[in-house]
Amino acid sequence: MNKMRNPIMTNLPLLESLSPDYEPKPAPYFSPEIIIITKGSFQTTQQRNLAEAICGVYPKARIIEKLDLPHNRVELGSSEALALHYQGKKTLVFGIHKSALRCSDEDDNSCPHYWHFSPYGFCPYDCQYCYLAGTPGVKYSPTVKIFLNLPEILDRIGSVASKLDKPTSFYLGKLQDGLALDPLTGYSRIIIPFFARQRYARLILLTKSVNVENLLDLDHKQHTILSWSLNPPEIFSAFEKNLPSPGERIAAMRKCAEAGYSIRAVIMPIIPVEGWQNIYSKFLENLLESTLLNRITLGQICSYSGALKLTERKLGRKNPISNQLEKTKCNDGRVRFPLKLRIKVYRYLIDVIKELQPQLPIGLCMEEPRTFEALNIETAEGCCNCVL
Repeated sequence: MNKMRNPIMTNLPLLESLSPDYEPKPAPYFSPEIIIITKGSFQTTQQRNLAEAICGVYPKARIIEKLDLPHNRVELGSSEALALHYQGKKTLVFGIHKSALRCSDEDDNSCPHYWHFSPYGFCPYDCQYCYLAGTPGVKYSPTVKIFLNLPEILDRIGSVASKLDKPTSFYLGKLQDGLALDPLTGYSRIIIPFFARQRYARLILLTKSVNVENLLDLDHKQHTILSWSLNPPEIFSAFEKNLPSPGERIAAMRKCAEAGYSIRAVIMPIIPVEGWQNIYSKFLENLLESTLLNRITLGQICSYSGALKLTERKLGRKNPISNQLEKTKCNDGRVRFPLKLRIKVYRYLIDVIKELQPQLPIGLCMEEPRTFEALNIETAEGCCNCVL
């Protein structure tokens, strides 16, 4: 990559700096063929140096500079949805995200409003049920993104945090995997110490990754909660491609628990394949014996039609997910399994968890209020993975 002769320098009110000493390492399960440098990527020398160092990890990748193009306007040259999707998984985009900190505003389901932020965009993994693939921004430009203005993002979080009067979560994992690209960026080594110094701001990070080596020696001061998205091995084999196995993820959870982090698990999406009762009960028994959790959240398919169409392109129209979905959208615009089936699955798994660990808090993700009512767990509404 040709270095910029005259990088644009700015005087941003930065609370953190991109680490000049961190040496990028290859991110497992990600091997980009194209790297695109977009608008704002070279605002500072540190941004340029990090981008160049990451490019050096992938010497065979074709590097394209598009410094007049926003990160969300990258066109990949394909109009066919599945081809576009997989081309995006092999494309790394550098850019800046000017609205990376947001407050969720889900309506007509139980999801509480919470702060979330995005130092990354999308994900290199290939879960066949991925709901992110159907969101408008990803559908148009489904590239894997690293945003180089992390100091500016943390500065914005710090501004919000300074006005808080009680512990409040800031969630990393809503629109990306929180650790999949961490070997490349080392961002965890900046983000976690940043939250360790906050009075009320707390980090909740969701991942399917096992890239935890950067985390283990950090003084996190119990201000970071790490959460893993998991499914049984049988579900993993059928629906999760190009990512670590459940056993590997549980091993990573144990390492982080030993380093003093609070650990959570999200079992989602629960897919009621044939024999699901035995499959999930065995898995939950193994999980709860292996790792001390401070919360477990259960969730089922709650996706948009665009993402489900992509799932059918991958698995065929008569797949175990599509075969069981309701034909109409719920009030929040998402498609789910029928309420009767959802309640049956939740009731069974809640009973299993309570028998194994009676005191473990249980939440439901993205569910409708009527589901909580049917299960007689109204007090659990809003007490799920993304909040304290």
